[in-house]
Amino acid sequence: MAKIAMVAGEASSDQLAAHLIGALKQHLPDAKFYGIGGPKMQREGFESLWPAETLAVRGYAEVLRHYRAITAMRRQLLRRLLKDRPDVFIGVDGSDFNLWLEKRLKRSGIPTIHFVSPSIWAWRKNRMDKIIQSVSHILALYPFEPDLYKGTAVKCSYVGHPLADVIPLEIDQRAVRERLDVAADRPVIALLPGSRQSELYFMAETFVETAKLLLERYPGLQFLVPLVSRETRLQFETALWKLKADELPFTLMFGHAADAVAASDAVLVASGTATLETALVGRPMVIAYKMSPWSWRLMRSMRYLPWVGLPNILAGRYCVPELLQDEATPENLAQALGNLLVDRQARAGIARVFDSIHRLLRQDTAQKAADAVLPYLQRA
Repeated sequence: MAKIAMVAGEASSDQLAAHLIGALKQHLPDAKFYGIGGPKMQREGFESLWPAETLAVRGYAEVLRHYRAITAMRRQLLRRLLKDRPDVFIGVDGSDFNLWLEKRLKRSGIPTIHFVSPSIWAWRKNRMDKIIQSVSHILALYPFEPDLYKGTAVKCSYVGHPLADVIPLEIDQRAVRERLDVAADRPVIALLPGSRQSELYFMAETFVETAKLLLERYPGLQFLVPLVSRETRLQFETALWKLKADELPFTLMFGHAADAVAASDAVLVASGTATLETALVGRPMVIAYKMSPWSWRLMRSMRYLPWVGLPNILAGRYCVPELLQDEATPENLAQALGNLLVDRQARAGIARVFDSIHRLLRQDTAQKAADAVLPYLQRA
C-alpha cells in the first residue's frame, strides 16, 4: 500500500491537495494519505494528525506569535515521517513550513514534491538554493514558472490551476442570483475579506466602512460576504456591530465564495488565491490588503514585482486596482469600486483579460499533477 504524506495548512492549499488526492486515488485506491490537512482533504480520506488551522497565519509578526507551537508541531511531524518512511512527501504551498521539512526528508532519501512553486518570481529569490536542497520536483500552477528552474537539479512541471478546471468558462449571473434569492436588477458587491482570522483582524472593519460609504452613494446596493469559518464570521459580525452596520444590506454566507462572486457586479477582495478565483469567475475587482506595520515593512523591502495580485501578475500589467496597507482606506476602496460599477466598458475589457487567463490555466490540473507524482510511487 502506497503511503503519501502531505502538509496543507490553508484553505486554498486544502482545496489543491484534495483535488490531487482524488486523482491519485483513481490509480491507487488503497493508498494511505496522512499528515496535516483541512476538511476538503479529510473528505477524501486524508488523516490529519494536527489541525490545519495552526498553520493558517500570515505575516511575520503573526507567525512569531505562533512560532513555538508551529515549530514544535513540525519537529514532531518530522520524527513521525522519518520513522514511517512514506513513499513520497508532498508539501502543498506553505513554503516557510514545508521547505524546512522537505530538506530533512530529502536528505533521508524520501522524495519530496512541492505543489505550488514558491513565489521567487515576486520576492525572496534568494530562496532558490534552499528550494534546490529541499525539493525533488515542483508542480507549478503558472506557465512562466518552469523556466525559473532550468539549469537546476529541481524538476518542474506546469500543471495549471485546478480552479480553472472547476469554474466554468461562462457563468449565468441571473441563474446564480435566482439561487441566492438576489434580485436580478439590484447592484451587488461581493466582499471577500480573507480566509484567515489574522486577515479579518486587519481588514474586516475597513471592508465594512467601505460598504457604508458605497451605500451613501448607491443606496440600492447589496453586499454578499462569504466567510469560511465560524471564527471569521464572528469577526465580521463584530465589525458590523461595532460600526453600527448590522442593519444594513449585508448577506453573510458560509463558504460559497464562487457563487457570491458570480452574483456580483464587482468584488472587493483580500490579496491571495481569492483574487484568482474572482478572475476565473470573470468579475471585476479591487484588491486590498493590510497586515501589521512591521510585517508590511519586511514584505515591501523584499518585493520586486510592481503587482501583488495574481490577475495583474498573470496579465503582465495593471488590469485591476491594488490598494495596499496605508492606501487601503475606505475612501480609496469605495472610489475604486464605484468606478467599476459605473464603467461598463472597463468591466467588459477586464472580462476579456480574465477569459484569456482562464483558458491559459485550464489544464486538467489534478490529473497532470497525479501523473507527475505517480512515477515516484511506482519506483517505491
